[in-house]
Amino acid sequence: MVTDFLADYAWIVWLALILIFVIVEVMTLEFTFLMLAFGSVGGLVADLLDAPVWAQIILAGILAILLLFLLKPAMVRKLQSGGDPALSNIDALLGTDGTVLIEFAGGHGRVKLANGETWTARLSPLTEDRPIYVGERVVVTAIDGATAVVVPTERNAQ
Repeated sequence: MVTDFLADYAWIVWLALILIFVIVEVMTLEFTFLMLAFGSVGGLVADLLDAPVWAQIILAGILAILLLFLLKPAMVRKLQSGGDPALSNIDALLGTDGTVLIEFAGGHGRVKLANGETWTARLSPLTEDRPIYVGERVVVTAIDGATAVVVPTERNAQ
């Protein structure tokens, strides 16, 4: 009697399981419950093909386990491998060119970078000690706190 009821309405149980697994997956975002939902889809398809309840459960279980061990790791790897290639923060400033706004005195001055930011700057210790004038081009080689370490590019014709 209970088995007849379960056999007649197993599709409702499979749909409920799919819905529950999808809702939990949306909250966790780790792909485990998504694989269980796909396994339940296998059970639903088996029910629609008039398979016995025990075969539906076995098929759903096997499918979910296979997906958990075969598909989930590949999906996680693929998702984690595609980071944003754009540099940010300090990394984005290295190599940026700029223009001297305030003449360098004693190796310190002020530059406006190509991204529009104005920075306090100092000459790199690898640079020859020479005057750096307003309007000269520089390139950022490092960031030291709130100071850009720069080297001059070719000297502009004055």
